Amino acid sequence: MRTTSGQKIKIGVFALAGIAVLVAAIFLIGNKRGLFSSTFHVHGMFKNVSGLQVGNNARFAGINVGVVEDIGIVNDTTVKVMLSLNESVRKFIKKDAKLSIGSDGLMGDKLVVISPGGAETNDMVKNGDELAAINPVDVDKIIKKVTGIADDAGNLIASLASIVDKVDNGKGSIGRLLNNDKMAKNLEGTIKQAQSTIATVHKTSGTLNEDLKAAQHNFLLRGFFKDKKKKQEKARQDSIKKVKKDSIKRAKAAQQDSIKKAGN
Repeated sequence: MRTTSGQKIKIGVFALAGIAVLVAAIFLIGNKRGLFSSTFHVHGMFKNVSGLQVGNNARFAGINVGVVEDIGIVNDTTVKVMLSLNESVRKFIKKDAKLSIGSDGLMGDKLVVISPGGAETNDMVKNGDELAAINPVDVDKIIKKVTGIADDAGNLIASLASIVDKVDNGKGSIGRLLNNDKMAKNLEGTIKQAQSTIATVHKTSGTLNEDLKAAQHNFLLRGFFKDKKKKQEKARQDSIKKVKKDSIKRAKAAQQDSIKKAGN
């Protein structure tokens, strides 16, 4: 079957349209990835890249300015992330700029966030420079800690539920006390008896004080209390005299020492 000229024209149009779409796609992707603009390279050393992949965006001031060009393992604790950035933003990035790994939204792709720097130096970053890297938070460790806390809380709640259940069923001392009316009444009676005993002791103490005061005024015992008071007063006076004598002795001794020193 021979191909007519009309069919040839249609095939040519579709081919040209396909090529145009392909070129446009290459141009858009290349423009997005910086393939057709002048670029420079910087890198950072991370302990963990948290799922970052080659081709992910590099973002500066909220704008995509480059891509992750390469990710390589340096050793068992270090990963090197190479960035290809548009030359137009190099004048804004200083040598003390920092690299960190973030996410494009809550569930978006990982990306590298570039802080501008300038706090320590105003020198522009150069091609091939290493920038300080801020290691991302280890989400797995956080989840593990949260899981452990949740397990401990669950065990605690289960233990409390078991204790409450035993108390409700009258098990243990507290359970028997709360659920046994007889024990509660016995406890109440014990408390009342203790209160009554304390009141009796207070009353007895008051009576003894009154009896002692009455005995002091009794003419038969008045002499005993007077002698006791005189002895106490004599002991106080003797103590005062002793203190005065000791003070005089120390003063005389100090005066003699002063005279001796003056003579020497």
